Amino acid sequence: MTALKEPLWRHPEFRQGVRDMAPIAAGTAAWGLMTGVAMVKSGLSVFECVLMTVVVFAGSSQLAAVPLIVAGAPMWVILATAACVNLRFVVFSAHLRPYMMHQPLWRRMAGGYFTTDLSYVMFTARHPKPVPPDDLLILRAQEASLAGNCAVTWVAWVVPSLLGIAMANAVPLHWGLGFAGILALLGITLSLASSRLRLISAGVAGAAAVAAFALPLKLNILVGIAAAVAVCLMLEKPARPAAGLPTSGETA
Repeated sequence: MTALKEPLWRHPEFRQGVRDMAPIAAGTAAWGLMTGVAMVKSGLSVFECVLMTVVVFAGSSQLAAVPLIVAGAPMWVILATAACVNLRFVVFSAHLRPYMMHQPLWRRMAGGYFTTDLSYVMFTARHPKPVPPDDLLILRAQEASLAGNCAVTWVAWVVPSLLGIAMANAVPLHWGLGFAGILALLGITLSLASSRLRLISAGVAGAAAVAAFALPLKLNILVGIAAAVAVCLMLEKPARPAAGLPTSGETA
């Protein structure tokens, strides 16, 4: 049981998580750099930019909230916008719950802070199913894998964001480096479309989000997620009993 007492960063799965995230860290870094530049050029103070980068740690909601802050929008509008943009994390959290419920509350809270879109995708791709709560060795391996993913993502986002804040006047926004982060997300999404149902869910989510683009508060993201879930639930094959045990159909 020595493996259960060692720090997560010394576990082999932590290193594997780092290796999984390393190829896309450059895209995350470019996105973080441009977010830091955008916050400064929007008129926020350096202190406000640094605080938002470290505390919020969510590029899409930061970019959605900054123009509202600068425009003097009511606080409830700013919070509602950021919440709508990040509603997808409710879905992520529901999926990750079986992986994390054995942990104390403070670790689950920390995991919620550090987990991003990319770390969630890479972790669930490597560990598609949770394990029973008494299988401590595998649980520890999964914890270490997620920690490795999150560590790379946090460093690749926060450090370039702080660099962008410091070098805001030297990095013009028209470089469009933030698009590299979008390309990284797109590449991972396409690589995960390994079944018919996943292809359909991606297509439905994209089409619905584009069709609802005019909705306020970035609600088109929520519409895309809801549409994809609804379509996949309708298309999912019904469970078939095998050897007296229920089996699940193809899932997205």
